[in-house]
Amino acid sequence: MIGRRDRDGPLMRSNSTHSLRKSRIISAVAIGVLIGCIFAFLFPNGFFVSDTVISPNRNLPLAGSRTQENSAGCESSDRVNMLKSEFVAVSDKNAELKKQVRELTERLRLAEQGKDQAQKQFLTLGKQYKAGPFGTVKGLRTNPTVVPDESVNPRLAKILEKVAIKREIIVALANTNVKEMLELWFTNIKRVGITNYLVVALDDEIAKYCESNQVPAYKRDQHDGVDVIGRTGGNHAVSGLKFRILREFLQLGYSVLLSDVDIVYLQNPFDHLYRDSDVESMSDGHNNMTAYGFNDVFDEPAMGWARYAHTMRIWVFNSGFFYIRPTIPSIELLDRVATRLSKENAWDQAVFNEELFYPSHPGYDGLHAARRTMDMYLFMNSKVLFKTVRNDANLSKLKPVIIHVNYHPEKLPRMKAIVEYYINGKQDALKPFPDGSEWYPCFCSRCYILLLSQLFRTVLQ
Repeated sequence: MIGRRDRDGPLMRSNSTHSLRKSRIISAVAIGVLIGCIFAFLFPNGFFVSDTVISPNRNLPLAGSRTQENSAGCESSDRVNMLKSEFVAVSDKNAELKKQVRELTERLRLAEQGKDQAQKQFLTLGKQYKAGPFGTVKGLRTNPTVVPDESVNPRLAKILEKVAIKREIIVALANTNVKEMLELWFTNIKRVGITNYLVVALDDEIAKYCESNQVPAYKRDQHDGVDVIGRTGGNHAVSGLKFRILREFLQLGYSVLLSDVDIVYLQNPFDHLYRDSDVESMSDGHNNMTAYGFNDVFDEPAMGWARYAHTMRIWVFNSGFFYIRPTIPSIELLDRVATRLSKENAWDQAVFNEELFYPSHPGYDGLHAARRTMDMYLFMNSKVLFKTVRNDANLSKLKPVIIHVNYHPEKLPRMKAIVEYYINGKQDALKPFPDGSEWYPCFCSRCYILLLSQLFRTVLQ
C-alpha cells in the first residue's frame, strides 16, 4: 500500500499543475475578451483613427486603402460645400418667409382694427357692462393712447423729454417768411410763463434765430419733399406740412397743441383743455350757432308740402390751433390729410374738416374720432374779436386764452394791437382796424378754392 501511494504522488502533482495553468489561460482569455468588448463599446472607431477620416470601406484589402482614403476626403469636402450652399439657400428662404409672415401679420392687424371697433375699445379699456337705467348711460369718448415708440425719432424723443410737461407740448412750424410774427408769438408765450413749447424750424436761419433767443427749437433731418416747401412756402403751404411732421410727435406718445404763429397768448391754454377727445379744436364760427352747430332749414318751394328740408351745419374747426392726443384715430387723421394734400391741390383746413366730419357711406369709411369744439370766447378767432367782442361792453371785459388772427391778412399789426389792448391796457388800440379787411387780389390755393366755390353757388342759384 505504501509503495503504490509513492508511485501515484508525482502524477497527481503534474495533473494539478496542468489544470492550474489551463485555468489561468482561460481566465486571461476571458478578461481580454471582456476588456475588448468594453473598449469596442467605448471606442467604436478605435484609438488612433479620427472620426472625420474613417472610411466606410476600411475592411477592404490594404492595397487600395490609400486611394480610398483620398477619394473619401474629396467626397467629404464636396459634401461640406454642398451642405453650406444648401444652408445659405435655406437661410435666405427662411428670411423671405419671415418677411412674408410680418407683412401678412400687419395686414391682419390693420384689417382687425376696422372690425368691431367699439367692442375692441371696451375690451381694451375694461370689462363689459350692462346698460344702466334710462338717462344714465354715456358712451365711450376717450380713446386709449398708443404705446410710445422712441425708435421713430430718437433725437426728437430726447428733446421732448426735456421740454414737454406731462407729455404735452405746444408746437409751431416756422420759416424765415414769418420771422416777425414768430418773435411776437414766443415773446407772449414766455410772458405767460409757458415753458413746454417747441418751434419746428423749417430752415437754418430760423433754427439759429431761435437758439439766439433761448427758444426751444427742432430742426428736422433733411427731406427733399418737405424741405423745399419748408424753406420757400407761404403760410398755407407750410400749414399743410404740419400733418406729416406731427405724426412723429404722436408716435412718441406726446399730446400736441398745434399752433400757428399768428396767435397771441394771453393765458396758459393747458389750464383750459378737457382732454376727453382725440381732437379738441378752436372754431372758425363767430357765434354759438356757427361755432357749435345748428339746424339749418333748406327751403325748396317747388317741392310743395315737402319744401322744407332740415340740415345740420357747423362752421369748420381751425386747423391752425388744435389739441390732438396720441391715439390711433388721431394718427389716422394725420395720415389721411397728409395723403390727400400730397395728391390734391386743396386747402389743408378744408381737408382736415372733411376727414373729421364726413360719415361713412358707400365707397368711403369715415374716421371714428372723438371731437370737441373749444370755447369760442376763450379760444377766439379774429372775426369774433373785431366784429363782436370789441363792440360789446360786457364781452370786452373777458380775457381770452388766445386770439388767433386768422380772418385778417394784415396779421402783424393786428397782433401788436391785441397786445396793446389786453396787455398794456390801451383801450383804443383796436379801433383803427375795420371789422373785416379790404378786398385785395390773392392767388393762394385757399382763396382760389373759396372763389370757385362762390362762383359755383352763384351759378346754382
